[in-house]
Amino acid sequence: MQNVKTAISIQKSLFEQVEALADKMRVSRSRLFGLAMEDYLSRQHNRDLLAQINAAYADEPDLTEKRLRREARHHHRRIVEGEW
Repeated sequence: MQNVKTAISIQKSLFEQVEALADKMRVSRSRLFGLAMEDYLSRQHNRDLLAQINAAYADEPDLTEKRLRREARHHHRRIVEGEW
C-alpha cells in the first residue's frame, strides 16, 4: 500500500487530544488519523446508502401500481369473503 504525506492544520487542543489518544492506543498519529478517516468515510458511505434507500421508498406509487394494488385488494376480498 502506497502512503502519501500530507500536512494539515488543526487546533492545538485537538492536536493534544489526538496525541494522547495515539499514545493510549499505541499507534502513531498518522495511523490514528488514517483510522479516523476510514471510519468517517465508512459512516458517510452508509449515510449515502440510507438516503438512497429512503428516496427509493419515498416514491409514491404510479397509476399502474395503484390500479394493480386496488385490483389485488378486490381479488383478495372476493377470495376470503365469508371465511371469517
